[in-house]
Amino acid sequence: MGSFIFIGVLATGVLLGLWYFYFAGYNRRKGMTALRWVEAACLSRARILEAEWIGASRLQARLRFADRWFDNARVTIRLLPRPRPVQWMLSSCRKQKETLTFEADLDYVPAMHLEVLRHQWLTQSGRKMPRSSQSWNVTRPGPVVLTTSAQWQRELPPIVNTLMTSRGHNLLNVRFRPESPHLAATIDLEVLSGEEAAAGFLGVLRDLAAGASTSRHWPLSG
Repeated sequence: MGSFIFIGVLATGVLLGLWYFYFAGYNRRKGMTALRWVEAACLSRARILEAEWIGASRLQARLRFADRWFDNARVTIRLLPRPRPVQWMLSSCRKQKETLTFEADLDYVPAMHLEVLRHQWLTQSGRKMPRSSQSWNVTRPGPVVLTTSAQWQRELPPIVNTLMTSRGHNLLNVRFRPESPHLAATIDLEVLSGEEAAAGFLGVLRDLAAGASTSRHWPLSG
């Protein structure tokens, strides 16, 4: 009886080991592919200095840009914890996304604390609409901005306008702050499906940095 238990435990350990190494390799291939898309999208404007894996599900890389738009730039790719079956199942139940986060310092220090979170609500009702609803006029609303700030600061319009463009609406969240890193932006890895998409993501980052910097050139209201 004891030998059967030992064989069962040994077989389970072998299966878990094979599972771990297979999906750890899968995550590494997926993470490096996304990183190559970012590197190719940068062309001659930036290069990757170093990349390292933190565990089997997180890849970090430091970038150096030739121009002065971004300093101390870093990319973090977070993948699903596939090598660990229990964590993978939990993350799938929670519908966690695989993401790429770009963090960098700007050539100036932002004077604001700003965090933009993108949410999308969808509703679908199985109830039958009353006959009177056939005469209704249905209008599709545009984006709605909910803010916790009592004042609409002058830095916000160019940033919000960028986020409302066809490229900017793919960002999951954006953060500006005076402390390092000054800018952080996260995108769903599924959206970043190629070199062209990566180039669009970097373009949005530059637009956000440019929009935030306009405050330095606006006259102060008196």
